[in-house]
Amino acid sequence: MGFVNPSRFTTRPEIDGTFGVVASTHWIATAVGMGMLERGGNAFDAAVATAFTLQVVEPHLNGPGGDVPLIVHDVRRGRTEVICGQGPAPAGATIAHFRALGLDLVPGTGLLAACIPGTFDSYMMLLRDYGTMRLADVLTPAIAYARNGYPLVERAVATIGTVEALFREHWKTSAAVYLPNGKLPTPGELFTNTTLADTYERILREAESAGGDRDKQIERARKTWSEGFVAEEIDRFCRTQEVMDTSGSPHRGVLAADDMAGWEATVEAPIGYDYGRYTVLKCGAWNQGLTTLQQLALLKGFDLDGLDPAGPDFIHLQVEAAKLAFADRDTFYGDPKFVDVPVETLLSDAYNAERRKLIGNRASLELRPGAIAGYGKAIDARAAEVRRAAVGATGAGEPTVGRIWTHDDEDDPSLARDGAGKLADRESDVLAARSGAVRGDTVHFDIIDRDGNMISGTPSGGWLQSSPVIPALGFCLGTRAQQFWLDEDHPAALRPGKRPRTTLSPTMALRDGEPYLAWGSPGGDQQDQWITQFFLRHVHAGMNLQEAIDAPAWHTEHFPSSFWPRTSRPGVVVVEGRVPKPTVDELRRRGHIVEVGEDWSEGRLTAASRDGIRRKAAANPRGMQGYAAGR
Repeated sequence: MGFVNPSRFTTRPEIDGTFGVVASTHWIATAVGMGMLERGGNAFDAAVATAFTLQVVEPHLNGPGGDVPLIVHDVRRGRTEVICGQGPAPAGATIAHFRALGLDLVPGTGLLAACIPGTFDSYMMLLRDYGTMRLADVLTPAIAYARNGYPLVERAVATIGTVEALFREHWKTSAAVYLPNGKLPTPGELFTNTTLADTYERILREAESAGGDRDKQIERARKTWSEGFVAEEIDRFCRTQEVMDTSGSPHRGVLAADDMAGWEATVEAPIGYDYGRYTVLKCGAWNQGLTTLQQLALLKGFDLDGLDPAGPDFIHLQVEAAKLAFADRDTFYGDPKFVDVPVETLLSDAYNAERRKLIGNRASLELRPGAIAGYGKAIDARAAEVRRAAVGATGAGEPTVGRIWTHDDEDDPSLARDGAGKLADRESDVLAARSGAVRGDTVHFDIIDRDGNMISGTPSGGWLQSSPVIPALGFCLGTRAQQFWLDEDHPAALRPGKRPRTTLSPTMALRDGEPYLAWGSPGGDQQDQWITQFFLRHVHAGMNLQEAIDAPAWHTEHFPSSFWPRTSRPGVVVVEGRVPKPTVDELRRRGHIVEVGEDWSEGRLTAASRDGIRRKAAANPRGMQGYAAGR
């Protein structure tokens, strides 16, 4: 057998057809979405059914109490739009309230960090305005899996195990659902959430009581969620329950029924950046997706066509561009409804020409945001390092997927070890032991139908480990408010009605002016690192979708995390074990602090493309869950 270039290795074929494609982070959700297309639904119908199913089969990664941004291209309307399902902070979530509680950060778990849940209304808007099917068609598969059972994946079991003690001692309503018969479930067993099935069945019954008109049923479902029994139960739970969170103390929530009733999903234009033949589209500056566009604006000044995508030059340039883009994220980004974000300047040739000069042959160990007069406020990077030293962990919300410790750590006696003497995950060990914090993550899907309709969505939040299950509903609330800063002068400062600067980041791209590609990944701060890497490999190395996903990947933890306790690891680059040793050695020579992880440990990308009548898709093998389907 000859030499195999690790950059061109694939685990499975790229899906190729003319009818339609679905790619998601779980095989069951992909099958459900494909089933909607086969029954005559369009990409948007398939997306809603896929999304509801993901809430059931990946409860450790997303849930009904979470949030979602969607990028849609509707052939009929002839335009690409963003549906913002990122719920804002409730009326009671003020900086003064948190300071009165003695907090300088929004907790990473519990009820205090809950924003208004945004998923349900977003899916109803998508179904009503872009889809064709009835609510029962797209909701029934999720109800069936919740009631009849689905095979619980190993990572869900591991997550439950990490917070088992918290559930038993403090979050007993969660123990009732996720520790059936008082026991930790086992991987592969059929797992049910009948209360969640009851909730969605009741919504469906109330929707159908509106009569036979499809749109009236959807509108009744929206009101049932935001003004009916769902909002009432959320309100009651937040008012009456004191819940242990990462602060080490129990707190009541501030989310109320009035907050739910006063909010609905919105539609807005995406932000775009031209990169050669391509125009890459992302959500607005309430979202970190702008960092992908900033990385491209910086990298446009380098010749990447001849570089090995697993080589030191390619990785060094992308990492250094990411450091600069994310430093700007933490300085300038915020909800444009409340702050003026200088997007045009951040993407301008002049600004990036100056910023590009900061990328040299050595790794930067400093947080270096740009300076734009009258805009933004730099965060205290030193404080992030101090918090890390104090907590001894990397964070509690959507961090690295598959993060492990390297051979370099094996002899460190300070690191926690499991019963077999192997290194344990420091975050799970330390944070879970102290306050129940455990990493959450995200799901993603990309769908294209035969007419050319396209959608990319990244649902997240409302993880089973984020806050206790509301017993009457079968799901918990999200913790997205932890991405606010408790600093009145910062663009991402907490304020009632304001959207947190979320990490959730779906992506779409035009090629030669025509809708071409939809893609994304779970992974918190890593999302727009892996998203950028995928695109660069596809564009500059000519990799197909599956090759670009399977290629060795990496991320940097240089800048402060978006999640509690907002720590940073300056100069650190985590690479997969498949990155060649000469590349690792050269990166270290250039000053990068390189940690080598497992061979398949970085990212959970999915992607779909259209070119004429051709429909292609691919999904990530990491984690043994994601699949693409099509014909």
